[in-house]
Amino acid sequence: EKLKVNPQEAAQAEVAALLDRISQLILLPADEQPTVATVADPDKLKDQPFFKNAHRGDKVLIYTNARKAVLYDQVAHKIIEVAPVSIGSETAGAATPPEAAPAP
Repeated sequence: EKLKVNPQEAAQAEVAALLDRISQLILLPADEQPTVATVADPDKLKDQPFFKNAHRGDKVLIYTNARKAVLYDQVAHKIIEVAPVSIGSETAGAATPPEAAPAP
């Protein structure tokens, strides 16, 4: 019932739960909300080293200010990869791949 009233609140709660799980494994930037995306088609991303071990459904957290990206496997509860993010055209595709869909 609550989801129907405020879907954005539900999405924020889902991201908060995700961050809580990931923060058990790695120290995350506390002063920034990440952009969260879901790996939709890992085969299209295999040529990018960051996504080499990605699976469908893995989450990508992109911290713009901290210039850090984290690839997280929800099923195995493991950090798969962490990489620096350069803000600019050279890595914009790596940071926000079109094959990764934003989290609901």
